[in-house]
Amino acid sequence: MPRLILYRHAKSDWSNPELHDHDRWLAPRGEDAAQRMATWINAEQLKPDLILCSTALRTRLTLQALLPGLRGSCEIRLMREIYDASESDYIDLLRRHGGSARTLMLIAHNPATHDTARELVVEGDADAMHALAEKFPTAGLAVIDLPCEDFAGLQPASGRLVRFVRPRDLM
Repeated sequence: MPRLILYRHAKSDWSNPELHDHDRWLAPRGEDAAQRMATWINAEQLKPDLILCSTALRTRLTLQALLPGLRGSCEIRLMREIYDASESDYIDLLRRHGGSARTLMLIAHNPATHDTARELVVEGDADAMHALAEKFPTAGLAVIDLPCEDFAGLQPASGRLVRFVRPRDLM
């Protein structure tokens, strides 16, 4: 049973309106949230064997916070198509690139991250389900177990929400 970790990038910096969206840095609040989430991910031993990450600077900086805690083998793929994708594209992307990964982390953007989580999840802890339905904040993370052999068999409305964690939950 594969596990999917949907991780929305941390809060980006909007102080320079002339900067292209793809090239925005993390805001100080985002840097703090990325570090707190990385610490939590490592403490919970959520060890992906594959990470698919958008090429946007804010997603790469969110990933960078995780790198010191990644132990063992973990393949990391930076992919421009994640930046440009919609929610249905994320599911197709996971099918095409997830392969036989047992734990796949997707570091991506909203609204597609939130839409993908809502499209996949049909059951889970009631409080986590309610929080997920409400909002998928920056640096938020959903852990979803999937009842398929591999990601090629990923189907909507099949996942179980194991955890939904927001940076504010870790304060």
